[in-house]
Amino acid sequence: RGSCGVNFADMNGGEVLVKITVSGPPGSGTSTLVKKLALARNWDYVNGGGIFRNEADRRGISVGQFSQLCKDDLDVDRSLDILLKEYLTAADGPDIVESRLCGWWASNLKLECLRVWVKVTPEECARRIQTREGGDFDSRLIESETRQSDDKDRYRILYGIDLDDMSPYNLIIDATGLSAEEVFELVNEKLEN
Repeated sequence: RGSCGVNFADMNGGEVLVKITVSGPPGSGTSTLVKKLALARNWDYVNGGGIFRNEADRRGISVGQFSQLCKDDLDVDRSLDILLKEYLTAADGPDIVESRLCGWWASNLKLECLRVWVKVTPEECARRIQTREGGDFDSRLIESETRQSDDKDRYRILYGIDLDDMSPYNLIIDATGLSAEEVFELVNEKLEN
């Protein structure tokens, strides 16, 4: 049942809304994990990071600048989160939703799905972002740590959510020393059970 007492499965003829949510900080490998799961299981997905980056591109600004805009204008962030919540509860929604808060939303809505958090060290986040986007390591580390700190503050202010609280997740993976394939295998095995 949803937080308002609505049984979302009943709204959709008994169909499960979303099968899995995937969350983690930028650079943790959530996008890669989602693509691997979607390919292996022939599932469709929505990537919150992609929505975020597309909105930054649409506005003609960098991801860092857009993150700052979200910090300065909380309504921008709220609008993106409303969109992600709609994906979670749509009858014809995706099998997989990836975003920083989708595990929280699914938990609050009492959706029966696997809620995954992928964590890595700050240094590993910076290394992966550097590999993906270029730039020097030290700058990427500072940008990554600043963004994560800003995001923590914003989600606390917006929703009272502590990103360090792992209680919404039923699978937490430390991917720092793991390959993308190893992370995929851990999640895929959990989905089999």
